[in-house]
Amino acid sequence: GMLPLVDSGVIDNSRKITHTGRTVTSFLLGSQKLYDYVHNNPGVEVLECEYTNAPSVIAKCPQMHAINSCIEVDLTGQAASDSIGTRIFSGFGGQVDFLRGAAMSDGGKPILALPSRSNRGDPRIVPTLRDGAGVVSTRATVHYVVTEYGVAFLPGKGLPARAKELIKIAHPDDREALQKKAHERFGAKVL
Repeated sequence: GMLPLVDSGVIDNSRKITHTGRTVTSFLLGSQKLYDYVHNNPGVEVLECEYTNAPSVIAKCPQMHAINSCIEVDLTGQAASDSIGTRIFSGFGGQVDFLRGAAMSDGGKPILALPSRSNRGDPRIVPTLRDGAGVVSTRATVHYVVTEYGVAFLPGKGLPARAKELIKIAHPDDREALQKKAHERFGAKVL
């Protein structure tokens, strides 16, 4: 978590424009050490989600890098973050808010990070999202997608170019099948 970074001085909140020198959150979940650290600590503010997750507030932080995860990303850049098909897996929290806020931040980067495959070996970059999966982050919101194989930068790209970028960061064993599906959908523009 974040506490070791605060303890070591990596995070000191000194460069923040608002709430300078303070850690701001809307909720806490962790160890007793974390709870002891925040108890009566003037350097920690617990505020309402309506404020902490407001894209306009997030955007005030220069160089805001919002790093979120998702369950799968399709070849257009849509992300399912809360469901595996029709099965709800988790909430999506403030993902969309933070992606939008970071995109509006001067020098900010909205990032979706995920492994190229699940623990069971299922591809996480897929031709289309599973039937019934909820699109949490639309392709208009997703800018950077990161896997262990690289970074896909998507803004301003058409659908074939997005597919090409995402295939580059998919698991190597999945790329051929993804290229075939992309070619079927978008034509020779993807090759």
